[in-house]
Amino acid sequence: MLVVDCDPQANATAGLGISPESAQKNMYDVFMSRVDGFPQVNLSEIVMSTESGIDLAPASLEVLRDALLPLRQTYDFILIDTPPSMGQFVINGLFAADHIIITLDSGSFALNGVGPLFTIFEDMKQDLGKVLRVDMAIISRWGEGGEMECPVPDESRKNDLISWLRSFLVPRHVPTEEEKKAEEEHEKEHERLAGMLAEIGKKFPEVHTVPYSPEIYEAQKRGMPISHVAPESSAGCVYKTIAEEVMRWT
Repeated sequence: MLVVDCDPQANATAGLGISPESAQKNMYDVFMSRVDGFPQVNLSEIVMSTESGIDLAPASLEVLRDALLPLRQTYDFILIDTPPSMGQFVINGLFAADHIIITLDSGSFALNGVGPLFTIFEDMKQDLGKVLRVDMAIISRWGEGGEMECPVPDESRKNDLISWLRSFLVPRHVPTEEEKKAEEEHEKEHERLAGMLAEIGKKFPEVHTVPYSPEIYEAQKRGMPISHVAPESSAGCVYKTIAEEVMRWT
């Protein structure tokens, strides 16, 4: 019987008594042999016998990490974008990364994925000896407005007097039932977001909230970063702050 371990977590390999690090060649070499410039390795070359009598084509957790090694001196930063669902690509990305940033949206179910994430971290620590921690959490689509721009210095407070006088001269608006209901919904949403931020703040050392901004979708349509499309937008300002923080990690 032959077991072909294609999972970078290499559970089948370890389960058959073979340390993934001990195999000189593994499934990574077989896959990469199809790429020009890589040595040709046939599946039969990596098959090894195990004490159970089952033959094994071993996997390696270091696929992505090893593939990135030649490029580490070329780039100041390498960003690994992983799928949203936990799987072999995510595990490879986590294993190869020096720092971890998770992204969440501000929806009601965003916190549901945090617990399983820490479970995976604990599994990787126990099974692979890799200690993981998240350096930063980013919550996108925060709030409902994109009207905020980058803050500018307040040169004068002369408008305060005008606003104060206007409050006495202009008749006060009496809210309608619809407006009252909308205000109640707004307050509930504000409380939910505040609670969500508090919970995430307990789990991660640094949290950034990126407000909803139409410029984000414009940047996506143009295939450009927000820094190139609308750097002064509300989202652009936050992402600039995030980028400056990440650059200090080196």
